[in-house]
Amino acid sequence: MLRRHRQIKMQIQQLLDACLFAASFWSAWLLRANPDVMSFFSLAPVSPFEAYFWLYLILIPASPLILEAQGFYDRPLLAPRRVVVWPLFKGCLVATIGLIMVLFFFRLELARSVAVLFGIISFLLVLLKEELLRVGLRSKFARAQMQRRFILVGTEEETKRMRQELKARPDDGMRVLAELNLNNKSAGELASLLHEHSVNGVILNARQNSFEQVENAINICELEGVEVWLVADFFKTQISRASFDDFQGRPVMVFSTTPEASWQSVVKQLIDFTGALLAVILLALPFILIALLIKLSSRGPILFRQQRCGLNGHPFTIYKFRTMEMDAEERKEELAAMNEMSGPVFKMKNDPRITAVGRWLRKFSIDEFPQLFNVLQGDMSLVGPRPLPVDEVKRFDDVAHRRRLSVKPGLTCLWQISGRNEVSDFRDWVRLDLEYIDNWSLWLDIKILWRTVPIVLMGTGAR
Repeated sequence: MLRRHRQIKMQIQQLLDACLFAASFWSAWLLRANPDVMSFFSLAPVSPFEAYFWLYLILIPASPLILEAQGFYDRPLLAPRRVVVWPLFKGCLVATIGLIMVLFFFRLELARSVAVLFGIISFLLVLLKEELLRVGLRSKFARAQMQRRFILVGTEEETKRMRQELKARPDDGMRVLAELNLNNKSAGELASLLHEHSVNGVILNARQNSFEQVENAINICELEGVEVWLVADFFKTQISRASFDDFQGRPVMVFSTTPEASWQSVVKQLIDFTGALLAVILLALPFILIALLIKLSSRGPILFRQQRCGLNGHPFTIYKFRTMEMDAEERKEELAAMNEMSGPVFKMKNDPRITAVGRWLRKFSIDEFPQLFNVLQGDMSLVGPRPLPVDEVKRFDDVAHRRRLSVKPGLTCLWQISGRNEVSDFRDWVRLDLEYIDNWSLWLDIKILWRTVPIVLMGTGAR
């Protein structure tokens, strides 16, 4: 796992732990101030919580720093319990002793039992968080979302050593799907492996390969939008941003054409999940009514399912409300001559296969609403390039067009809000997608979502 990924995960853990320590202090005071507890143990009343609010604010950032000093975060997420419990115990003990010392030196009239209860409750809450996290990470859903697929490129000795290092840290979720020796095979064969395995990245060890071979391999991944971890000196690239990192303690240059991991990307994932969940809850009743309308108006299933290319071309099943007749796929070939979009994509304004209800659903993009479940499953984002059918991606005549697959597909994108009815050249569509990828920011996502709302309400963005 790269250092920046480890840092982001550690910062998320620290934020959660800070919140839990804050909740522990408040719970300890609340328990001690409970009239029944004071009456049962014949305890004196305690001061109002507001009197210790400044101490509370100091405790929140200090607690995760104490845990970090005890080595609590220098471990895999699924480390053995003994590796978790002992540093946590020491951290909570130090925090409790520190709190008692602050109370003593500043002569604060806070019951010492509050500090002891704080230590016990914080230990139990953080330990509970770790156990819930352990259960969640071991679930089939979490393993599928966290797993990253890689191709190892290098000599037989280099790839063997790298594979052994990855096996030693199975919790990183890195899976090797293929290996390639550039000394025995050409770099061109790497493109076939990328298409075959839909990998998230390539780990390239260039120690015993010629610069020309390594450069060719990087350029292939660059056109595909696949991240390269080069365990060597860097090469100049046209699109990718090169960043220095370390992998298993070894220096690595990362060539990436996509936004690198940051707090913005974490917030984007949070917005995706919460936004999709809220939308599904709010639209539950309309979903049922639309489903009945589709079922009663035409023969066939309510939902249309199709294999689409997701992140790095990995196929997934997309969900849409069915808007066409049952024989739509069979009739597609006879309508090919009427395609209004250049390139591999089929678009037709007055498609005779669309049902009467389907035409209305498409006008207001209501047929896309079930893709909220794709967002919840982690296959899509609220904002990103629209996912294309697998067979259309296979017909790309320019390998550079595959770079639009380097980020998660979305419900809406720049193409959606840029007058897509007027876009008839697939190259313009790709240009807008790559413009989004190259200039991505959280603010850009918010602007696209904001501009999508009136387009959907007025029915001007789809056909």
